[in-house]
Amino acid sequence: MKSAIRGSGLAVTIATMALVTGSQAQTPPPQFPNMTFFVTSTGGPQGANLGGLEGADRHCQTLAEKAGAGGKTWRAYLSTQAVGGATAVNAKDRIGKGPWVNARGIQIAASVADLHSANNKISAETIVAENGKLIPNRFYTVNQHDILTGTQADGTAFPPEKDMTCGNWTKSGAGNAMLGHADRGGLRDDEPSKSWNASHPSRACDAPSLVATGGAGLLYCFAAN
Repeated sequence: MKSAIRGSGLAVTIATMALVTGSQAQTPPPQFPNMTFFVTSTGGPQGANLGGLEGADRHCQTLAEKAGAGGKTWRAYLSTQAVGGATAVNAKDRIGKGPWVNARGIQIAASVADLHSANNKISAETIVAENGKLIPNRFYTVNQHDILTGTQADGTAFPPEKDMTCGNWTKSGAGNAMLGHADRGGLRDDEPSKSWNASHPSRACDAPSLVATGGAGLLYCFAAN
């Protein structure tokens, strides 16, 4: 009799665990329909080879859709250079007019001019991913504050003489890309503040090099409409 009771209890426990597990598996991701700015929670598998601007924008759009903000047109904050017959593209010209708010409702900037001034609110406390989580910064064991931009501090493209965009976001090996520090800080407390969009070049364009530099191939994404 006791064995039967134990068996019945075990069956109930297993069934309950299955229901809980199934419930957890069906829990939808958090939704932020009013969000108009985020840092991507993940980078691409090929480092700075994003498939050009089109691939980078697609990455932003896909993540935004998962967060319930897919009704907007999303653009990656990236510039391209005038090399190989290509026309230079300025990051500041492709992200809309603003204002932009993160998933927590904090306004990052009111306009393009505000974004490229000292007044913008990009910082360690506001670099929130599309899922509502903070991006690990220099205060974390794993630091991912390096964000791909390929852009000068004023939001414009670099001249073509030196590659600063990993081949206009098509290289995943040798090369360089300009990075911004999303937390606007150095790696040490005594270092001066760093630019959110133009701090230093990456070591190379492959994913391991981006990680070693202090990032994960993450992007700034802005709603352009």
